[in-house]
Amino acid sequence: MKVTDERMEKMEEKERKQQGGIITMPFIFANEVCDKLAVVGFNANMISYLTIQLHMPLTKAANTLTNFGGTSSLTPLIGAFFADAYAGRFWTITIASLIYVIGMTCLTLSASLPQLRPPPCQSDHHPCQEANTGQLSILYVALLLGAVGSGGIRPCVVAFGADQFDESDPRQSTKIWKYFNWYYFVMGASVLVAVTVLVYIQENVGWGWGLGIPTVLMFLSVVALVFGYPLYRKMEPAGSPFTRLLQVSVAAFQKRTLPALEDPWMLYKNEELDALISIDGKLVHTSQMRFLDKAAILTEEDDPKAPNLWRLSTVHRVEELKSLIRMGPIWASGILLITAYAQQGTFSLQQARTMDRHLTTSFQIPPGSMTVFTMTTMLLTIAFYDRVFVPMARKFTGLERGITFLHRMGIGFGISILATLVAGFVEVKRKHAVALAPHSLTSIPNSTLPISAFWLVPQYALHGMAEAFMSIGHLEFFYDQAPESMRSTATALFWMAISIGNYASTLLVSLVHKFTDWLPNDNLNKGKLEYFYWLITFLQVLNLIYYLLCAKFYTFKPIQIHRTEGSSDTDTKGDGVDLVSRV
Repeated sequence: MKVTDERMEKMEEKERKQQGGIITMPFIFANEVCDKLAVVGFNANMISYLTIQLHMPLTKAANTLTNFGGTSSLTPLIGAFFADAYAGRFWTITIASLIYVIGMTCLTLSASLPQLRPPPCQSDHHPCQEANTGQLSILYVALLLGAVGSGGIRPCVVAFGADQFDESDPRQSTKIWKYFNWYYFVMGASVLVAVTVLVYIQENVGWGWGLGIPTVLMFLSVVALVFGYPLYRKMEPAGSPFTRLLQVSVAAFQKRTLPALEDPWMLYKNEELDALISIDGKLVHTSQMRFLDKAAILTEEDDPKAPNLWRLSTVHRVEELKSLIRMGPIWASGILLITAYAQQGTFSLQQARTMDRHLTTSFQIPPGSMTVFTMTTMLLTIAFYDRVFVPMARKFTGLERGITFLHRMGIGFGISILATLVAGFVEVKRKHAVALAPHSLTSIPNSTLPISAFWLVPQYALHGMAEAFMSIGHLEFFYDQAPESMRSTATALFWMAISIGNYASTLLVSLVHKFTDWLPNDNLNKGKLEYFYWLITFLQVLNLIYYLLCAKFYTFKPIQIHRTEGSSDTDTKGDGVDLVSRV
């Protein structure tokens, strides 16, 4: 019977090793293409839909979208918990995508049926009728379902793709960081199509078609994902990560009066227990936050064979909590960058609407398509980074990925500062055109000024470069440094930073609007938007100083990893941390 069990275990292990890898990427990337076409087609031009179709005031529309963006980036914590604890990443993505389809269907109906929108404006001399409570209710239900759907998709898709590469196989482990680059490249290419083709359809064909097409594409993303089901390497849910973190905290508190052990090898370990939550590797003891180590001190009251996890935790579980705590300061530094980036979809878009966007005498770029310059620059930067920068940097640093993800994030912070600084000077240039234009022109909101919208290209392009460095580096950081069983949760932290960044944008806009005349409700030409951009620049400079201090004192997680045959006893994990041993 024992021989049979061992044979079954070997067969299951062999099957697990055969699953995943490059062969799964077409299905995952196809899902990502359809998903991003849908989501970005849904969001890219929503400021125009709210202000032009639903007649919302500009600041209210901007805050509605940033609040929705914040909520959409907060729900991933719930989705990640569901994936890590119960359903696994594959089924969480599938269910959440279907919920998103329902939300987008509601919004498509809102855009298609006249009774679900306010009547068109009668003339420039009469105030437009804003959408009533019932009409706004349809909008808010659609946005809420979209937020719930995003909560299951966002934390799981990136981690699910990275799961297809086995960290215990040295031939695959080096492909993980390349995957993040090309995942973001595919995502960016999809966004590029969305902000051009779909936004053009919304502006020139109709909002019913412009939102209906993304709805269909979202459904196709589910089909693409499910089609590759037999090939995927699927990580089984390991129980609630939040429960484990709470158990360690409670155990450490209960044993707070015990003296710390001088020898960390005497701390409690249980290979069988940890195997349930760690397939590819086990965290080993670190000397930081020694007060948490008391949770792993074995006393006479503890049963090492059947431990009460609310009183006794393994070293691995203690280090899970330590890893997340260490990630906190780096995570927080990304919030303000999102606050700066959020202005592209609100005030930068409104700037573009007042400027000459003609490419030819008969064709002009829709304001929502201005982010094409952000996406194009981001794609070019990713390709340059992967094909040129990394090989060059590798010669100097000796690191396989060229530079650490902490260095990559720092470069992104610096470029983002430059982006908002430039944005302020471009607004000064636009305001100069306002001063020279006739009063009859500048007094009408969204009237076209005699200045080219291509003056906005530098700030859009710099934001694209910043994202190529910062966002991908942030994702690498979370996936690499998170405990294996908490990677959906850790990826959710990436989206949570986006959430708080959007909420911070809402708060900042509200405060600036309340206490200054920089951001008027009705006419951007009467405001002082350049001061707002420079305020964000100053805050980002302070944030960069904070980040550099956090990065300087950050400790990478050490891990004891399970290796396949023929692999070396040591390797590198987390940009320079030696793997301590081979199991």
